[in-house]
Amino acid sequence: MSYPEQFVSPMRAELTRFGVKEARTPSEVDLYVNAPGTTMVVVNSICGCAAGKARPAIGMALQHAVRPDRSATVFAGADDAAVAHLRDLLSEYPPSSPSIAIFQDGKPVYMMHRREIESRDALSIARSLTDAFDRICTGVAQ
Repeated sequence: MSYPEQFVSPMRAELTRFGVKEARTPSEVDLYVNAPGTTMVVVNSICGCAAGKARPAIGMALQHAVRPDRSATVFAGADDAAVAHLRDLLSEYPPSSPSIAIFQDGKPVYMMHRREIESRDALSIARSLTDAFDRICTGVAQ
């Protein structure tokens, strides 16, 4: 059973205001993930560590000069089919929400699990993301 949209819409908006696009269906996940270049995909969540740590960290990280070509998000407990499809694409990693993955040319190359989010503050998470952006992304996103 999914969370009511009225509960999750403010949490969705926290990411979309940073320019992160919603991928609410499996085909939308594929559209972003399979595009050439780099794609960050966030598994958003209703939990406190998503609210106080992950979403603010993503906003900070996306201010960095080097970032993925595109960013997308699915919402655990709301976009059930999209989340299941993303987890299939990330089958080498255990399921986690919240989590942050980076794909390069359709292949996962980076994963930050909940355990790496819940034990740190937003600034530390943002630093880890920008370090990953510097290693993985080839240029400044448009």
